[in-house]
Amino acid sequence: MNTLIVVSFLLAGAYLVAVLEAWLASGRFRLAAPAWAAMALLGRESIVPRTPDRLFFETAPVLLLVAALLAAAVLPLSPQLVITDLATGALFVNAALAYVLVALLMAGWGVDGAYALVGGWRFLGQVIAYSMLIVMPITAVAMRAESLLTTDIVDSQGAVWNIVYQPLGFVLFFIAALAVSFLPPFDLPTAGGELAGGVEAEYTGARLAVFRLARMVLVVSLAAATTVFYLGGWLGPALPPWVWSAIKILAVSAAMLLTGHYLPRIREAHLLAWSWKLGIPLALLNLFIVGVLVLIWP
Repeated sequence: MNTLIVVSFLLAGAYLVAVLEAWLASGRFRLAAPAWAAMALLGRESIVPRTPDRLFFETAPVLLLVAALLAAAVLPLSPQLVITDLATGALFVNAALAYVLVALLMAGWGVDGAYALVGGWRFLGQVIAYSMLIVMPITAVAMRAESLLTTDIVDSQGAVWNIVYQPLGFVLFFIAALAVSFLPPFDLPTAGGELAGGVEAEYTGARLAVFRLARMVLVVSLAAATTVFYLGGWLGPALPPWVWSAIKILAVSAAMLLTGHYLPRIREAHLLAWSWKLGIPLALLNLFIVGVLVLIWP
């Protein structure tokens, strides 16, 4: 039952994220816009490239969707509303997100197209650069909770949320979430102005619909991870726990879309340089600060 509820929440959240993305793109707020877009995609012919790797080509969109759903499987919406409360849940989120890289590399390679291949390899460099900005902040969060259980991490924020306790970790994790979900300004794998769609350039019809749905679900899953790790999860007064989770997740999702809407795309060379030279040292500094705080202010 929990599985059905969580998956339904993810799909509903993905739909609302698609509404907001369409609003930012067109300037018109239309609740039915994603539904019409999905119907249009499903009604079109799914064209197959001339010489694809069929296994990679067909599997990539589905694998991206599965990776997004797996990341959300250990993220609780309330104390009882979680698909599986793994003892290593916090690390499982990072492990599931690794398959986003696999899916995009498969999409880039499978279509046998130059633009798609460049987009896939761009994402490889992007994720290698930002993977530590996911692992290290999660490590700092687990240090304070003294547990990798995501429910314990939420409970540890009863006195003060982690966004206050470790704001540097929150900023780094939020930036990394934008990069993993390849949202602007880190949309280098798709880069409409440069690569004409990049990894999704050769996908049409139902395959493209699955690809775009997977991306929206990935945004919601990363927003849920941000909520659990830094915004107190379901904690809040008066309202039911799941309502607080929903409000926070949708707010973070909107922030992710709005952030990219007002920033220019970053060159891949600058992205990698800033990550290695600035991001990782700051992540190490965050670990040190949290370690000291845990000793002084448990």
